[in-house]
Amino acid sequence: MTGNSSNIKQSSPWYNLILHLHPGKVRISTLDFKLTFGLGGMAALLVVIQVFTGLLLKFHYIPSPEGAYNSVLNINDGLLFGKLAHNIHHWSAILLLWITFLHLLRVFFTGAYRKPRHATWIFGMLLLVLVILSNFTGYLLPWDQLSYWAVTICTSLLQYIPLIGSPIKEALLGGNEIGSVTLSNFFNLHTGIIPLLMIVMMGYHFWRIRKAGGVIVSDKNAESALVDTQPNLVEREFVVALVLLAFLLVLSVLFDAPLRERANPSFSPNPAKAPWYFLGLQELLIHFHPFFAVVVFPLTLLIGSFWLPYIKLSDNNHGIWFLSDRGKNAGKFAAASGFIFTIFFIAVSELLPDPETVMKVVPSIITTGLVPFIIIIGTIFLYMKFLKKKFSLNRSESIQSIMIIMVMSYTVLSLTGIFFRGEGMKLIWPWMI
Repeated sequence: MTGNSSNIKQSSPWYNLILHLHPGKVRISTLDFKLTFGLGGMAALLVVIQVFTGLLLKFHYIPSPEGAYNSVLNINDGLLFGKLAHNIHHWSAILLLWITFLHLLRVFFTGAYRKPRHATWIFGMLLLVLVILSNFTGYLLPWDQLSYWAVTICTSLLQYIPLIGSPIKEALLGGNEIGSVTLSNFFNLHTGIIPLLMIVMMGYHFWRIRKAGGVIVSDKNAESALVDTQPNLVEREFVVALVLLAFLLVLSVLFDAPLRERANPSFSPNPAKAPWYFLGLQELLIHFHPFFAVVVFPLTLLIGSFWLPYIKLSDNNHGIWFLSDRGKNAGKFAAASGFIFTIFFIAVSELLPDPETVMKVVPSIITTGLVPFIIIIGTIFLYMKFLKKKFSLNRSESIQSIMIIMVMSYTVLSLTGIFFRGEGMKLIWPWMI
């Protein structure tokens, strides 16, 4: 009787689907929740939720300046569970961005970006870019003041990209200003092209993970005992999925997706801010020449991230969050330093006179671009030499410390833009907004 039930179970479509997503057996060491925190699975589930709720909303959304705002009001107020579906779609998009980014950090800090997993890392980076673009293209669709002017700010940054910036901006907007063509372009990108690319790339991403042997583990756990995927892994994933769904549902019930007054192209709010995930760039624009804020800094980080798997490393950091206690201590030191240095930089930039007015004869790209860029790069270089000597770091631990500094700095820049910028983007205390 037991043998028959086992055969029925293994021949069922549900069980076969599980075996397509996972191998039949997994190593018991990969089941440790602290190794992955279930971030990859949660990101995949959120994509499914986004597609499902997006399709529901698409039936009632009108992608035109005349009908977009009213259709969102109708979804929220005129449809049964319409507001809940809208809220779930909104908050799952934000959670997807957060969890995808945290998943990328998990892969980085456990050394899972190295060969032969380099392709998985690169496609994971591309998926993060698609998640950001999905959030951005969906941001305009409510057609309210918040979304209209946030997208206006972000698309205006494209003109600072040499040669291709202005053509890209005109193609995306369908002209020089946001209008009906822009909304149509964003709608088609958000509901068609970007989801299709995400699904295709996710399939390839999962295949590369399977090909590389699944979740990376340390060498000492590489030969741990094999156990059946069902129930050992599947039931754990099911519990994580239920917790995520419960959290998302509670969040969507308690907090509505933001919706301001209808978009008014002739009236700009003060301050007009970019979406929260681009506020770090907007903050950089206050302190740097636009070419460096919009092109040099992001491009440097992107090239560095894609080049990361090809850096020669002598250690064996596979499936280990930090190689040693000194690496952990250096990480804490780097986080505190990134926090303090960024605040200090913002304060100095605010207090010192504008270099463009002091040195009018010198091009601004030098005074507010090249010079501060060299100072920052030089400071980081000298600081890393100090950190490496202080904690006796190897190359892998040094790279981790640099990543921590970058993440902490962008976090401080973003929080400054969100909470400490008021009218005219002047620094104020949050309770004065």
